[in-house]
Amino acid sequence: MNRKTVLITGSSSGIGKATAKYFQSKGWNVIATMRSPENEKELNKLPNLLCTKLDVTKPDTIRKAIDEGIKSFGTIDVLINNAGYGLVGPFEGAGKEQIQRQFETNVFGLMEVVRAILPIFRKKKKGSILNVASMGGRITFPLYSLYHSTKWAVEGFSESLQYELEPFGIRVKIIEPGAIATDFIGRSADSTSDQAPKEYKDFTDIVYGNMMKAMNTSTGEQVAKVLFKAANDSSRRLRYAVGMDAKGLLGLRKFVSDGILFGMMRLSLLRSTKSVA
Repeated sequence: MNRKTVLITGSSSGIGKATAKYFQSKGWNVIATMRSPENEKELNKLPNLLCTKLDVTKPDTIRKAIDEGIKSFGTIDVLINNAGYGLVGPFEGAGKEQIQRQFETNVFGLMEVVRAILPIFRKKKKGSILNVASMGGRITFPLYSLYHSTKWAVEGFSESLQYELEPFGIRVKIIEPGAIATDFIGRSADSTSDQAPKEYKDFTDIVYGNMMKAMNTSTGEQVAKVLFKAANDSSRRLRYAVGMDAKGLLGLRKFVSDGILFGMMRLSLLRSTKSVA
């Protein structure tokens, strides 16, 4: 059996871990990368799965993980850029270091992994790059301005990159999950709220409360199945939405004006908000 090999970033939990398990169950070789593989207790017990260290903010770990994966499995066929986290809260409360870390992880780190894999894919004249963005890469919510800006960057980077890599037989795909029932909002999130001026408190409390009521979450396993579909899709399809919320809101983005869309968002998320004028 000629097994394909996938390298996944951010495999310690959530979407990444679910994806590593799903691809392995489908007969693939899996390079499951994470910042602290020594703490992993489940994936490292699975056959044809290599757990190895990769921190997207440290280029030397990226190169080493790719080399270890090729040494173990001979080649890499698919890259899944999943590592990332959300910086949420009022922009005015964000420190410079917080902003830099958000972009270093979600944007520049993703680009460094792509940069490292491209020579391998070009030499083979084939390969797939699957970048996990978000419905928040094409639609916005209050208090997510910095997170959104990184995911919009991933969307633009990926959309442009597809043109220049197509002559080499390399496919680029964007995965756009909606709200996910993982620990993303807890362990994987950072907040600006504590540092924000006190005038934002009523606004943030109301928005967070309304968002929790409105959330229609999908599971990491659902995203993994869409990633698997995209990895096996030889067409030029670029985007794959995951979840009813993502499909619904991204559909609205296509067919209604900004005024209508923003009005719906305000009605849903900002109701009861007191004027700060």
